[in-house]
Amino acid sequence: MSDRELEALNQVFDLARDGRTEQLAAVLEQGIPVNLTNANGDTLLILAAYREQPEVVRLLLERGADADRLNDRGQTALVCAVFRNHEPIARMLLEAGADASQGHQSPEAVAAFFGLPGMTRLLAEHRGGA
Repeated sequence: MSDRELEALNQVFDLARDGRTEQLAAVLEQGIPVNLTNANGDTLLILAAYREQPEVVRLLLERGADADRLNDRGQTALVCAVFRNHEPIARMLLEAGADASQGHQSPEAVAAFFGLPGMTRLLAEHRGGA
C-alpha cells in the first residue's frame, strides 16, 4: 500500500472519530468497507462509539457494521459506549443486536468496575428483554 493510500484510509477513520457523517457516508458509497479495521483492530464503529458520535454509529449500523467485532484489546463498540457512559449509543448497539457478553471485559463488567449504575440498568433491561 502506498503512502497516499494509507493516508486516505487514515482519513476515513478520522471521519468516524470526528462525527463527519455525511462525508463518511460518501466514502462508504464509493466502496470503503463498513467494517474497515485499523492497525489496532479498531473498526469505524468502535472509534465512533468511543468518540461519542451517535449519528456515525447509526449510519454504520444501518450499513451493516458488525457490532460485535473485537479490536486487538478485546473491546467491542458496546464496551466503548459503556466505558464512555453514553447511553444513547449503548442502546443503539443493543437494539442492533450487540452481544452484551462479548469482549475481553464484558460491558456489564466495565459498568460495574467504573460504577455506572445507568449502564448497569440498561444492560440488565436488555438481558431481561432478550
